[in-house]
Amino acid sequence: MSSNDPSEGDAATYADWRARLRAGELLGLECRSCGHVTATPKRACIECGDRDLAPRRLPETGEVHSETTINVPPAGVEGPYQVAVVDLGDARLLGRIEGRAEVGDAVEFVDSIEMKGLPAPVFAPR
Repeated sequence: MSSNDPSEGDAATYADWRARLRAGELLGLECRSCGHVTATPKRACIECGDRDLAPRRLPETGEVHSETTINVPPAGVEGPYQVAVVDLGDARLLGRIEGRAEVGDAVEFVDSIEMKGLPAPVFAPR
């Protein structure tokens, strides 16, 4: 198990992930069998299928892997806005971008936002 573990014991649930995100922490899961890291909770490792997963704190800085601008947002959401898949080293996470970022730009986790009662990470250019 990695030194990045938040020492919370067994695999984190989606409720745990949401609570940590709201508290300003990026939480992922690491497979104890193969070491694969995912940025959001899963019931089983997407690489090897093992269910022995442990919580792991994710880095708060990363690089934009892909991005797009939402020009026609869902009802009740102000737009346009940019979202990106952020490479956090061992894992990738979809989040909203505060400001503007291009593929390859360095970004950092700065906040979370609520959309329909669910939190989403917010990254900003470094």
